[in-house]
Amino acid sequence: MTLSFNSLGLSEARANHLESMGFTTPTPIQAEAIPHLLAGRDMVGQAQTGTGKTAAFSLPMLEQIDANAPTVQALILTPTRELAVQVSESIQSFNTNRRLNILALYGGQSIDRQIQQLRRGAQIVVGTPGRVLDLLSRGKLDLSELSWLVLDEADEMLNMGFIQDVEHILSQSPAERQTAFFSATMAPAIRELTAKFLRSPVTVTVEQPKATPSRINQVVYTVPRGWSKIRALRPILEMENPESALIFVRTRRTAADLTRQLQAAGHSVDEYHGDLSQSQRERLLLRFRQRQVRWVVATDIAARGLDVEDLTHVINYELPDSAENYVHRIGRTGRAGKEGVAISLVSPLDKYKLRQIERRTRQKFTSAQIPTRAEIAARHLESLQTQVREAIVGERMASFLPIVSQLSEEYDLRTIAAAALQMAYDQTRPAWMRSDGGSQEDESTGSSSGSKSSSPTPKPRVKRKSAARRD
Repeated sequence: MTLSFNSLGLSEARANHLESMGFTTPTPIQAEAIPHLLAGRDMVGQAQTGTGKTAAFSLPMLEQIDANAPTVQALILTPTRELAVQVSESIQSFNTNRRLNILALYGGQSIDRQIQQLRRGAQIVVGTPGRVLDLLSRGKLDLSELSWLVLDEADEMLNMGFIQDVEHILSQSPAERQTAFFSATMAPAIRELTAKFLRSPVTVTVEQPKATPSRINQVVYTVPRGWSKIRALRPILEMENPESALIFVRTRRTAADLTRQLQAAGHSVDEYHGDLSQSQRERLLLRFRQRQVRWVVATDIAARGLDVEDLTHVINYELPDSAENYVHRIGRTGRAGKEGVAISLVSPLDKYKLRQIERRTRQKFTSAQIPTRAEIAARHLESLQTQVREAIVGERMASFLPIVSQLSEEYDLRTIAAAALQMAYDQTRPAWMRSDGGSQEDESTGSSSGSKSSSPTPKPRVKRKSAARRD
């Protein structure tokens, strides 16, 4: 019997919300930890980053937090500001109660602003030890009503020299609280901390996710600040031109929006997510396998359920929450000894998550620059040249020779050929490269040349033949 989030003890509303996000099957750490935490037990989880542990502790927490009380009821300590932001965003995505506030506290951000946010009320606080300790010493962070305390990546806390700060924070927390420690390794200092601050904890251990196959070329594109991801994706798709691709997103709304934009650009693409009926999924899967549709935009519900032979590309439009889901996503390509390409679009805030996925999959990703307009134009010209070579040896060319004969009475043959190629090029390049003006150019590729023409080469100079002399 397949486990579900509802069967672990989560409410039906929470399970439905998770399914709408594409999460239908719990990861091993979630399946083990959630029942214990819902039962109120202290817990030690020996699990790597990328196994889904954020959901493992935050989902039971969200079930039990009182959103009507504006006091801090849960504190999650993380070793870095990047992880604090990542964890707070993940918890927010799982949250269904608008009255519940989740606040990230870390150094490098105005402490006065954070104090104001605490005054307005927050039930869940995610923070780094230094900033949390600072706010505690100023009397601005009240932990008297704390019922949950989670120490995330305890071994990293130890490596970064935060254990004393953590111990000080734990000492200032109410004794009657539920505590969970998560750590990839169990160093003696972590065991001592566990013995001192946890009450008869249960221990949950999960294995590290398997490494991804070496035949998959994993490439990362960093989305520049101020850019939307669709703006970055368009030139990448033009350069890669995948024969077949799965484009992964986190929510069905993003799937619908991205599919609509790609369809409007003329691409063969459809969406696959939890809102589709079983018959709709089966029809789409059949069309995808028969190459009637080239690309599918999917939520994680497809990572295990959508199996297509000879899939050339997997694109992570949005990174998944766990390395396990990442491995399942990109495992759709590079099968049966064939090469595959896995592309990930990352924003600056995704960098920490990316490093963790690299570490857990034991592979280093290749970084690449978003293609420029000139590179895309060169690729289209190369493709056009190939098509011309194929047309020359084809059977249909003969029907066009009379047109060439007529035009050759007035124009040079090279000019006729160049004009025909220009027409073909203008018809095949993407819509966002056809318009004149710098604003469209900037929107698509980030070029700031301000050129008024999107043609890669100057227009051919028309050569007319001189009129024949009458004898």
